[in-house]
Amino acid sequence: MLPLAPWLCWGIPIIGAILTPLLAKIGHKARDYGAVLFSIVGFIFGLSMIPDIFAGQVVNWFTGKVLGSIPYESKVMWISKLGIEMGVLVDPLSVFMANIAGGLGALIMVYALGYMHGDPDLTRYWFFKNFFIGGMVLLVIANNLLQMFIGWEIVGLCSYALIGFWHKKKEPSPVPDYKTEGEYNAMCGMKAFITTRVGDVALLIAILTIYASTLKAGHPTFNFLELKEEVEWARLLVASGMLIPTVILLFGGPIGKSAQFPLHVWLPEAMAGPTTVSALIHAATMVKAGVYLVARVLPIFVEVFKVINFASALYTFSMIVACIGAFTAFLAATMGMVAREVKKVLAYSTISQIGYMMLALGIGGLIGYVAGEIAEGYYAGTFHLMSHAVFKALLFLSAGALLHATETKDMFEMGGLKQYMPITYKCMLIGALSLAGIPPLSGFWSKETIFDAAWVLAHEAYDHGYTLIGTTGYILLFLAVITAAMTLFYSIRMIAIIFIWPESEYLKERERKGEHVHEAPPVMWVPLAVLAAVSVIGGLFAPAFQVFMFKGWEGIEIHATAEIFIKTVASPTIFMTLGAFALGGIPAYYFYWSRKIDPGEFLEKHGFFKAVHSFFYNRWYINDFYMKVIVGGFIRLSNGIYKFFEQAIIDRFNYALAWVVRSFSQAFRKTHTGDLNYNMIAVMLGVIAILLLLLFG
Repeated sequence: MLPLAPWLCWGIPIIGAILTPLLAKIGHKARDYGAVLFSIVGFIFGLSMIPDIFAGQVVNWFTGKVLGSIPYESKVMWISKLGIEMGVLVDPLSVFMANIAGGLGALIMVYALGYMHGDPDLTRYWFFKNFFIGGMVLLVIANNLLQMFIGWEIVGLCSYALIGFWHKKKEPSPVPDYKTEGEYNAMCGMKAFITTRVGDVALLIAILTIYASTLKAGHPTFNFLELKEEVEWARLLVASGMLIPTVILLFGGPIGKSAQFPLHVWLPEAMAGPTTVSALIHAATMVKAGVYLVARVLPIFVEVFKVINFASALYTFSMIVACIGAFTAFLAATMGMVAREVKKVLAYSTISQIGYMMLALGIGGLIGYVAGEIAEGYYAGTFHLMSHAVFKALLFLSAGALLHATETKDMFEMGGLKQYMPITYKCMLIGALSLAGIPPLSGFWSKETIFDAAWVLAHEAYDHGYTLIGTTGYILLFLAVITAAMTLFYSIRMIAIIFIWPESEYLKERERKGEHVHEAPPVMWVPLAVLAAVSVIGGLFAPAFQVFMFKGWEGIEIHATAEIFIKTVASPTIFMTLGAFALGGIPAYYFYWSRKIDPGEFLEKHGFFKAVHSFFYNRWYINDFYMKVIVGGFIRLSNGIYKFFEQAIIDRFNYALAWVVRSFSQAFRKTHTGDLNYNMIAVMLGVIAILLLLLFG
């Protein structure tokens, strides 16, 4: 690797963020190209670490000196009195995630040169984008929980600032409850910030609880590798009855950051920000942070709980992760089938696909509980993370090209764009089909590994006598397959409405005004083409990815190139996949592609389906429940406290106290006549009182 690569891959983007205002003083071009250059250089440093993982040891690129074996740590003392170090960890997971965040972040920054051109607040935009990338890479490369949490909070801060980036907009709000679009955007940023804070507080409690137990054990540490080796902290948590609550609280952070049920409600509103921000949040950063944390702690939990003989904690953690992931995937897919805005469709699909990743990691933990090995689910979850990062970045950047050309988010105000934007059409079609898991695109191979992992869980559980877990495995597999069918449905629906349907009246009116739809400029479609190419051939990276991710793991079976593809295609779940294609693809074709059945007329004729459509469109009324019951209830409680406690009790007490003090002052004032005789008498009385106290006191 390049010298100091684990430090500079996140340090350079953060330095770039700090220097952005100074570059803006030089000129707009220095600011714009400088910001992009910092992100690219940071990615190059991250990229240089990949050969070290394959080699199994860290080597200085220039000197050839071997610095250490994988996993490799570089650390310095940070808070000496508490024994807390600052450090970076070079291992397969951290390097993989650093390159996902840095690589896609740099590509999105290049795209933003065209998409954000001319925005009056570009200095603020470039600052937070580079800060965002740097914070995410810091999060995944940190070697300890505390430093990771700092990166975690940087990402949360930047997401708040970037989601509400257009808070100054004066145009009428698309949502009736808000006067201007800027006001609505500000609310969306705040909603993301507050919702994710709920999970962050739970995560912080878990981190401090773990640290307190290591302190009590005599070896205070936040370090991941040390937590895996020194297991006394876990024994102490078991003795206090806090181990299972701690691991559940730890998962609270990923639930918030990765928008899993019940904290999923912030992500659709995150679409208020620029599309480049949406691409960064959904593909490369933020929502992946939660998946990363689960993937980071899962192997630690497996080893530690095995040593202390407390496997029930692993079972509880993994079951919660898997079930929440599966339900979230299903929940969000139902919403994606009925959404009108193209970015909302992609937002729901992100929630759903992150649910798939959580499902896979949870399955890995359950297989570890049953058979002692987590590799099956661990590989499936991380492989789908890589695949999703590419095709979701492709889809969001394609959506950005659409919004740039049409100036509308509503798919039903588009239509016929295939003839005007052929490059965007082909790229977005590839992204949508990869999202839907159509072979041979990358999404097919990664999603199929998740199905296969669920199948393996069910059979391993039954073979080892765990009937409940085996049945759960089949239920999880069923939910995953049904979700895949819905994913194909809304993917076809999205492409058909935008590109295949006749041109909308909105676009015709724009053309009459001379505002013609045109293809995106090269600076925008070249990144699309790159991502589309990777989505097409991404599945071919599966064998190399498996070798990469399990470098340094003992007892893991690595499949040869042909074997891994044969294993996927020969899996019994392939027939379920074909069934999902039929279940989701056939209705989508008739309703939206060929339009042999008009979806509006169908809903009007069938009241049940209309009610279901309304239920899904209103997001299962979960968001309404939160806003009316929790948020509204908190406001009503606050108003009640103000009226019946602050005004009725505290204010009245203050007024009464003020009246007593004022009355006493007015009465006492009469003793201050200004007459010297009265004053001297008062002095004499005081002297007499002091003498009496000295004599008799």
